[in-house]
Amino acid sequence: MASADANPPMPEFRDDYVLVEVDNDYLQSKVKPKQFIHIDQSECIMCEGCVDICPWKCIHMVAPEAVDLAVGTDQPGVDPSDHVIFTIDEDACTRCALCVDRCPTGVITLGRLGDPGGDGDPHQRMPSYGYGYGMRLS
Repeated sequence: MASADANPPMPEFRDDYVLVEVDNDYLQSKVKPKQFIHIDQSECIMCEGCVDICPWKCIHMVAPEAVDLAVGTDQPGVDPSDHVIFTIDEDACTRCALCVDRCPTGVITLGRLGDPGGDGDPHQRMPSYGYGYGMRLS
C-alpha cells in the first residue's frame, strides 16, 4: 500500500529568464486588452448581487464619503443622487461576467471598447462588441 508524503519534493525553479525590452507595436500585437466593465449607477437598484456573486471579491459598493480623493474621474458624491459608488479592482477582476448575469436590472455591461453606437454612447450594449449570451468575445 502506497503512503502519501506530507512534504513532497519541491519542483525545480527556472532561473534562465532573460529580460528583453520590446517595442510598443510588438506589445500591442501580443497583449490582449481587457474588456471594459461598466455599472450604470443611475438605474442600479443597489441590491448588491454583483458584490455577493463575485468569486474574487473585486467589486466593492461603498458610500461616497469613503472616497477621499478621486483620480482620473469626476469627484464621486458631488451629484446628490450618488447614494453609493462602485469600484472594481481591475487587477483582480477576470471578467468572468457572473456579475453581468446576476444583475436583475441589466445595468452592468461587459464588452470591448469600440466605435460608439448611433447615439454616441460607447458603453451601450451592441452585438458587435458588447456582452451577450452565447457570444464569444475574442
